[in-house]
Amino acid sequence: MTPTIFGLSGTQLTADERAFFREADPAGYILFGRNCEDPLQLRALTDDLRSIHGRERLLVSIDQEGGRVARLRPPHWADYPSGEAFARLYAIAPASAIAAARANATAMALELSAMGITVDYHPPLDLRIPGAHDVIGDRAFGADPMQVAALGRAVLEGLAAGGVAGCIKHMPGHGRTDVDTHKALPTVSANAAELEADLAPFRSLKHALIGMTGHLVFTAWDAENPATLSPTVIADIIRGAIGFDGLLLTDDIDMKALGGTIPERAARAHAAGCDIVLNCWGKMADMQGICNVLPTMSEATAARLDRALAGTRLAPGMTPEQAELLATRDALLALTGTAA
Repeated sequence: MTPTIFGLSGTQLTADERAFFREADPAGYILFGRNCEDPLQLRALTDDLRSIHGRERLLVSIDQEGGRVARLRPPHWADYPSGEAFARLYAIAPASAIAAARANATAMALELSAMGITVDYHPPLDLRIPGAHDVIGDRAFGADPMQVAALGRAVLEGLAAGGVAGCIKHMPGHGRTDVDTHKALPTVSANAAELEADLAPFRSLKHALIGMTGHLVFTAWDAENPATLSPTVIADIIRGAIGFDGLLLTDDIDMKALGGTIPERAARAHAAGCDIVLNCWGKMADMQGICNVLPTMSEATAARLDRALAGTRLAPGMTPEQAELLATRDALLALTGTAA
């Protein structure tokens, strides 16, 4: 198995993709809006992916946070609020906010599992830092580390209850960024003492099964390399100070925050200590190049992947439980007196 997650070009596999994926045997796949037309098409696509590999559990993933980061949207799929909605409720009723976040995540997972999706890149545990770039912004569960950890834990629990594995991101913290990593490389100049706040939510949820790195330079730890490409940050901070021992994915290596060719980025990230390289755009030349430079998946990574997927399950279709959970969520969010 190749330690990478690949994107797809469209709503169906092309003949070239099918042949390539069968030979490359990637760890899994990521879906975007371009791959998701309606529920029947999407489940057929994910079933097709599983048929290629014959694995009982296959990593089929998506970015479905809610708010502006949602690949599945109405009218075919439910609407989910951003993290800010739960942060507003937490300010007046913490227990209600936790219950709402858990219900929301379970409803989301039931929908994803019915679509054949097993992993959601959610929750972000990045702090909302005043004055920072809004690439995180309303996606965050707040500025207080304890609050972010509490709501993040509820999301992980809710997703797991619906048969989907969550993923904590973006380690070791994306909240202080001054630019959008899709477009440029941020440099965070906060000192190690200040960065303890950023680490705190990840440390609280260090037993999460999947985590994702961020493409940011932290001068306090490694002034030369972004976290994704830094052996120091991965070994000393993510694996060390945070204590995370789950499956560690890169953020999308196609982002402009990183330099070099796509295969070069993949090789550097893997050498730095990332278990799995995430490449989102379904460009055949890039995917072939990645396979040419990455080794076969290690036993340690394979064990982490197995643990991450062990609790996932697919639903045959939607059930009334989803509507009940969404109604519970909406009733709780209404306590703030504002729309979700």
